Amino acid sequence: MEGCSIESINLNGNKLQGNLPKSLINCVRLKDLDVGNNRLQDKFPFWMEALPMLRVLVLKSNKFDGNLSMPSRSNFPFPKLQVLDISRNAFVGSLPQRYFKNFKAMMDDKANQRERYNDGDLNFLYYVEMTITLKGQDQLLKRLLEAFTILDLSSNRFSGSIPDCIGNLYSLRYLNLSHNNLMGHIPASLGNISVLESLDLSSNKLDGGIPRELTRLTFLEKLNLSMNNLVGQIPQSNQFSTFDNDSYMGNLRLCGIPLTRKCNKENGHQMQPEEDDEENEEYGFIDGFGWRSVVMGYGSGIIVGIGIGCWIIRFGRPRWLVEFFFGVGYTYKKNKKKKKKTRKRATPTQRSL
Repeated sequence: MEGCSIESINLNGNKLQGNLPKSLINCVRLKDLDVGNNRLQDKFPFWMEALPMLRVLVLKSNKFDGNLSMPSRSNFPFPKLQVLDISRNAFVGSLPQRYFKNFKAMMDDKANQRERYNDGDLNFLYYVEMTITLKGQDQLLKRLLEAFTILDLSSNRFSGSIPDCIGNLYSLRYLNLSHNNLMGHIPASLGNISVLESLDLSSNKLDGGIPRELTRLTFLEKLNLSMNNLVGQIPQSNQFSTFDNDSYMGNLRLCGIPLTRKCNKENGHQMQPEEDDEENEEYGFIDGFGWRSVVMGYGSGIIVGIGIGCWIIRFGRPRWLVEFFFGVGYTYKKNKKKKKKTRKRATPTQRSL
């Protein structure tokens, strides 16, 4: 691909296999690469960090793996990247802090726009059309690229904590780190991303409280913190008063509106669980006996009960239990009926005798 002048490549939704061709490094004018929803099996393309014009990189729903925290030769990786979607792959290790510290286009989109105008780059994808995951559902978005920034690392195997430096991505609009193995506290620095519209940290192992700094996110429309180990009272100012129960499900030590668990007035961290807790009904009882166990217990009890009933009716045993249910003398009456039937069936010889 020597002398490559390609600016946009979209191969999303095919059945491509193998590796990404490294010859793409020669496409120095490449701005958009989308190979999502294929069967590509490769390591993360660190060699693409040096592409000076790349703005959109989508590798979602493939078989990419490896550790993104590995050191690279580039001091300023992906200098103009605005969209990075590597969700639904098999990446491991900690989150790539060096990327969070160098994604300049996600730090200052206004400066990024000025650079585009200065470079005469006015014709590239005024609108970008992408399918992104919001609260577990895929949604098609069509947005102006100049103001569109997204970081989606969901459904991988990332571990460790969420670094504070992620709060330096001041121009980030969509952040999805869900369905990983992330631990530790939610960084308060996320409250610095004032234009954030969607935040999904669900299905991890995050603990601690929800930072009050997140209430500064006045543009936040979608929030999902469900299925973690968060504790304490849910903040109730600004946008947080608009989120429903689904945003917090599966955090058994969270309390306050919109959950049914009330917080302890003294410290706001301990809760008083209610008997009719809706969350327990959906995710299982606190003591470990979920609805599946209850159904299995009832089913087994019904089968055993029917069997015992048939035995009692047929053989009249045990006598005390029969008399308890059917009245005193039931066993005697039943035995008398049996004797009458036996006499009727007697042979003529037996009758003469």
